[in-house]
Amino acid sequence: MDNGLLVLRLVVGLLIAGHGVQKVSFRLGGNGLAGGTEEFRHDGFRGGRLTALAAGGSQIGAGLFLAAGGLTPAAAMAAMGVMTVAATVKWRNGLWVQNDGYEYPLVLVAAAAVLVLTGPGRWSADHALGLTPWPPWVRAAALVVGPVSGLLTRAVLHRSSDAGADRRSSYARAAD
Repeated sequence: MDNGLLVLRLVVGLLIAGHGVQKVSFRLGGNGLAGGTEEFRHDGFRGGRLTALAAGGSQIGAGLFLAAGGLTPAAAMAAMGVMTVAATVKWRNGLWVQNDGYEYPLVLVAAAAVLVLTGPGRWSADHALGLTPWPPWVRAAALVVGPVSGLLTRAVLHRSSDAGADRRSSYARAAD
C-alpha cells in the first residue's frame, strides 16, 4: 500500500505543480505570467496577475508538498481548492476532457481527497516527522474546506456571465 501511495503522490503532486509552473513561467509549455493572466481574464476572473500568481503558486506549493507527502491535509486542501476552480471553469463543456470538460480537474480533486483519507503512506515527510496519522477532524476539515474554498474563490473573483459573454465576443472580434 505504501508503494502505491508513493506513486499516487508523485504523479498527482508533480502534475499539479507542473500545471502551476505553466501558469507563471515559460517552462513546461507555459505562456509566462502574462499568458497565465490572460487565461484567467479569458475565463472571466478578476485580479489579473495577482490571480495567476496565487493560482500558480498554490498549485506549485500544493503539488510539491503532495509529492513529498508533507503536510498532506493542507497540501491536498489547497490542491482541491485550485482544481475545484478549474472544474467550475470547464463545467459548461461537460465532463469529458476531449471537449475541454472538467474530467481532469475532477480526477485531481478525487486523488487529493484519497490522500487525505488514506494518509500519505510510510514513504512520506509526514511519516518521517511523526505527523501521521492525522486526526479525523483535520482530515474532515481538509475534505470540506478544499472544495468550498474553490467555490468561494469562484464566487468572489468571477465576473458575471454577461460580462464574460461580452469579453468573449471582443476576443472573437479581435481574432477576426
